[in-house]
Amino acid sequence: MQVPTMAEMTAKGESPAVLFWVGCAGSFDQRAQKITKAFVTILNTIGINYAILGKEEMCTGDPARRAGNEFMFQMMAYQNIQVLNGYNIKKIVTACPHCFNTIKNEYPELGGTYEVIHHAVFLQQLIDEGKIKLREEGGFKGKKITYHDSCYLGRANNIYDAPRKVLEALDAELVEMKRCRSNGLCCGAGGAQMFKEEEKGVTRVNLERTKEALQTGASIIAAACPFCNTMMTDGVKNSNKEEEIQVLDIAELIAASLQ
Repeated sequence: MQVPTMAEMTAKGESPAVLFWVGCAGSFDQRAQKITKAFVTILNTIGINYAILGKEEMCTGDPARRAGNEFMFQMMAYQNIQVLNGYNIKKIVTACPHCFNTIKNEYPELGGTYEVIHHAVFLQQLIDEGKIKLREEGGFKGKKITYHDSCYLGRANNIYDAPRKVLEALDAELVEMKRCRSNGLCCGAGGAQMFKEEEKGVTRVNLERTKEALQTGASIIAAACPFCNTMMTDGVKNSNKEEEIQVLDIAELIAASLQ
């Protein structure tokens, strides 16, 4: 795939309209790489002028801060802010709610102030503006889809409608879980739990959440976060339902339905 980097664009004297922040999961996790590719496919198809940082992008420091290592977080954050400010970046879009929340809400006090948009909102804007054109008879028409609210998108940043509007554009039947929106249940990966063993308990959080998703009768569980995607996929596998149930990011659903 042809993905321009900031260094290449700057060398040509050009600057992108938007910087796509890929994030650790989107860069290194094999499953999340598919989400990155789907989002890039959308950007390329509609001709958005964008770039990525490539090897200059570090982890935002979100897991370090959540796990209590403030020193590590600030080191990572300052390095990222230096790079972003050096390129005079104004607008950032990311497919990860953790990156979104950290850059939007925690970088300003360290000197990094940008317009940060999550890809759910970005996709909704592009659909509303008529830039994303979907096939009349898309592959998801009439299918039951349930959407899992990411904590960092929902409760932390009050973004509930955008991902649902994106799913509605697919002509699918959106079915809600009992716990949804501000009452949604965490997938179990937030707060750096993605990278450590969970504490002792009766049920794993992701299995509890997947059970709620399966109860809706949906054949697709839609997510807007690579961590949520991993946890829900593990839950579906644990229930031996991977033949019947797909866990897909909203970007993958849109990319598969483009005209």
